[in-house]
Amino acid sequence: MGFRSWRSCIFIAVFLILSSTLCEAKLSPTFYDQTCPRALSTIRKAVRRAVSHERRMAASLIRLHFHDCFVQGCDASILLDNSSTIQSEKNAPNNLNSVRGYEVIDNIKSKVESMCPGVVSCADIVAVAARDSSVAVSGPTWTVKLGRRDSTTSGLSQAATNLPGFRDSLDKLITLFRSKGLNARDMVALSGSHTIGQARCLTFRDRIYSNGTDIDAGFATTRRRRCPAQNGNGDANLAPLELVTPNSFDNNYFRNLIQRKGLLQSDQVLFSGGSTDTIVKEYSKSPKTFRSDFASAMVKMGDIEPLTGSAGEIRKFCNFIN
Repeated sequence: MGFRSWRSCIFIAVFLILSSTLCEAKLSPTFYDQTCPRALSTIRKAVRRAVSHERRMAASLIRLHFHDCFVQGCDASILLDNSSTIQSEKNAPNNLNSVRGYEVIDNIKSKVESMCPGVVSCADIVAVAARDSSVAVSGPTWTVKLGRRDSTTSGLSQAATNLPGFRDSLDKLITLFRSKGLNARDMVALSGSHTIGQARCLTFRDRIYSNGTDIDAGFATTRRRRCPAQNGNGDANLAPLELVTPNSFDNNYFRNLIQRKGLLQSDQVLFSGGSTDTIVKEYSKSPKTFRSDFASAMVKMGDIEPLTGSAGEIRKFCNFIN
């Protein structure tokens, strides 16, 4: 082989290696250390203020991250408003009048953007805000990997099929989570975020009026007080997902399931004689195990199909593409 041919081969090999590296850009917890060193502290302070003002916001911000990641990956697509080119995921059945916290993310983005224009993605803000929300209500912490970029598309049609529903069976939930790279244990751990937050009457009406064997009669009677039987009457009335300590991140959610006091049908199926019963029992006895597994599952969820490198964009405003 001649010198020129040998040199050409070396050049091509180096080019391919560099191209591969760029295409497979990895998330890193130190991504903004040099480009926006105050980003994380700014997000943390804003989340603390929001949760201090309204305790329920912690659950809302964790759920916002979940609903973002399950539809075309953790790309902040859920934040986009309707426009001439966007059909907003906010209008999906499992999001409309349900998912909250958009204004908190918009406020954080404004603060971060004023410090470091065009640097910190909305997708990363959502991911960090979820972690900081957990901490704000005495929940676990975890290291958030950063470097996600924001989508320029929305996944409204995907949201109808990729988000779990409150009537879903255990098999359906396991299959859905598996399709996102999450196993049954991850699914049960993530469901434990229902230890905080509230649900609307329309999501648990069928369950509390079913007179089924999988619901405690006294619990059902209590929940009926603010959730009338007739559809359309009191649909938006709220009830805590976990009655004992609804504002603290703990393992009482799992103890409630064992007592047949899961508010949503999709909660109670986790303890209904199926394959996840043993996990629920384990978490009910060991808050340490639950907290550890929840943190690990949140990290795994944050790795679902992120946009990195030159894909997507860094939005100036989280609710519109640039």
